[in-house]
Amino acid sequence: CAGEENWVDSRTIYVGHREPPPGAEAYIPQRFPDNRVVSSKYTFWNFIPKNLFEQFRRIANFYFLIIFLVQLIIDTPTSPVTSGLPLLFVITVTAIKQGYEDWLRHKADNAINHCPVHFIQHGKLVRKQSRKLRVGDIVMVKENETFPCDLIFLSSSRGDGTCFVTTTSLDGESSQKTYYAVQDTKAFHNEQEIDALHATIECEQPQPDLYKFVGRINVYHDRNEPIARPLGSENLLLRGATLKNTEKIFGVAIYTGMETKMALNYQSKSQKRSAVEKSMNVFLVVYLCILVSKAVINTVLKYAWQSEPFRDEPWYNQKTEPEKKRNLFLQAFTDFLAFMVLFNYIIPVSMYVTVEMQKFLGSYFLAWDEEMFDEGTGEGPLVNTSDLNEELGQIEYVFTDKTGTLTENNMEFVECCIEGHVYVPHVICNGQILHDCTGIDMIDSSPGSSGKEREELFFRALCLCHTVQVKDDDSVDGLKKSQVPRKPCVYISSSPDEVALVEGIQRLGYTYLRLKENYMEILNRENNIEKFELLEVFSFDSVRRRMSVIVKSPTGDIFLFCKGADSSIFPRVKEGKIDQVRSRVQRNAVEGLRTLCVAYKKLSAEEYRDVQKLLQSAKLALQERDKKLAEVYEKIETDFILLGATAVEDRLQEKAADTIEALQKAGIKVWVLTGDKMETAAATCYACKLFRRNTQILELTTKKIEEQSLHDVLFDLNKTVIRQNGSLTRDTFSG
Repeated sequence: CAGEENWVDSRTIYVGHREPPPGAEAYIPQRFPDNRVVSSKYTFWNFIPKNLFEQFRRIANFYFLIIFLVQLIIDTPTSPVTSGLPLLFVITVTAIKQGYEDWLRHKADNAINHCPVHFIQHGKLVRKQSRKLRVGDIVMVKENETFPCDLIFLSSSRGDGTCFVTTTSLDGESSQKTYYAVQDTKAFHNEQEIDALHATIECEQPQPDLYKFVGRINVYHDRNEPIARPLGSENLLLRGATLKNTEKIFGVAIYTGMETKMALNYQSKSQKRSAVEKSMNVFLVVYLCILVSKAVINTVLKYAWQSEPFRDEPWYNQKTEPEKKRNLFLQAFTDFLAFMVLFNYIIPVSMYVTVEMQKFLGSYFLAWDEEMFDEGTGEGPLVNTSDLNEELGQIEYVFTDKTGTLTENNMEFVECCIEGHVYVPHVICNGQILHDCTGIDMIDSSPGSSGKEREELFFRALCLCHTVQVKDDDSVDGLKKSQVPRKPCVYISSSPDEVALVEGIQRLGYTYLRLKENYMEILNRENNIEKFELLEVFSFDSVRRRMSVIVKSPTGDIFLFCKGADSSIFPRVKEGKIDQVRSRVQRNAVEGLRTLCVAYKKLSAEEYRDVQKLLQSAKLALQERDKKLAEVYEKIETDFILLGATAVEDRLQEKAADTIEALQKAGIKVWVLTGDKMETAAATCYACKLFRRNTQILELTTKKIEEQSLHDVLFDLNKTVIRQNGSLTRDTFSG
């Protein structure tokens, strides 16, 4: 049974460090690190040896050290000071610079490690330093505070057991994500209730993927068998994320210190090398070869010249007795080293001194640049490492995400198409705004009674198939309050698309009110509240490209509503006006709008029971849980009836087109990465001037590769390019 499956590489954590009741499995103590975070590279004791080792890994420094040692050991024509002083200067300046940068890291680490955190001990709140946090401790985090370590979310001040979190410092996403408390602990709202909890958590060993987590919690009630609940990424609050629009939450620490996902994603702190330094190293090796060959040739010529007796020992420089007895090979090697020192000026140590000083001073010029000063934040550029200054001027490729980077990530509902009829909120007709919905007929027939039923199902589907949360409050960080006088709701979701759809449907007469005690409440056009029981949520993922919910209507019918990309919905549809909806989706995509299709199917009570069994066994699996869930979703999400499609607009950011144009003029190649439909992506690229009217577009798509092999497709594209650029020879394209 999946619930009893053992995990090979896992950890067991006792919540609140409590021993479980008798009958629980034997506890094998495990050692976990404390909550200290170390981002610095050096300590007071290892700075000198470690820094010298790092610096002498550079070919130039190692070479000058060898030359300096040779000058000390043998009788050379030049003083050791000529090599020693410049080398000492370069090493000292670099060490001071790197030591200062590492001291700043130590300072930042200490500030984080000494930050106060609220623990629960013996039913009371205690304040301690963050570094004293241990795995198994129960922590309380308040609104706008950052999570001190990776926590399993136990309960929240919100009645529905959810909380809102921003993960800007982890993945750059500014939208608020919703997380869910463990079902059996979400009712615990004070310190005493939480402290009385008897539970163990089994989870995977720490790994850096921010979006993956698999575990389960066993909650013990008296001496009964424990209740096992699955844990996923929706229950894991990550270090570095911030709690928003939730008064407080309780969580249990499972990964601390350098085992948190944030720490595991730190880049290695090894010394970075710029392209200039790498090319200088190549030249250094070439000149070193020239130097060695010159020294060898001169040593050979010296002994060829001295092969005649009178030349070997002239009258003005006669050999001493020890010199006459010296080994010939040792003498030749000493002469070779002497020639190396004599021709040492080929490799200029002054160049390295100059480059090091230029980088150090150049970093200050970057910080002083007035044109790079941002008046909004009152900050100029910050140089974290001066080793890479010149890299900024050598960027060849820029990869940019589309949503939220080129666009504002502020979605606006434009229209929806239900069985071929287009609905536009607030359409202007004869100079007057028509509120609620207006059907624009595409197929020359108004919706009949069955059409009316599908229309209502479509609106209900969009009101129910989402993960939007409602906050009845005006002051929400960066979120606009809905302007509809009927019900002032503020919608919060990790996906701005979902908020736009729920707000758009509200303007068409259906308002999503809230999720209370697992019932989703919506207000229909007749101002009646309808309650649907939320049975299951199949979360959206980038592979399936769709999400579904299973709900029970007030009349007892069970519906599965699904929304997603047209490519993932159309193949699963068995009936509905597919051609009309597809042509509308294509048209909207060409205009650069983001499109989604909506479908449904009715489930009998028996079918739902089968679905429940499949889902439960997949959710409790500890190994390959994602794969098993995907297989279950694939099995369930079939034989849909198509309802319609939606179109949402995401406007381009101000000056996005000018920026791309300027980057292209500078010779930088810009790549836009997007998960949109081909037509939507192309429309956006024209709008932001990545494509011009005369741009020759070469398409490499899965459809083409299915028809012919990849090699043939590329060969055809190659021929097209050569044909378009007749003046260029075939050799130009051979690469």
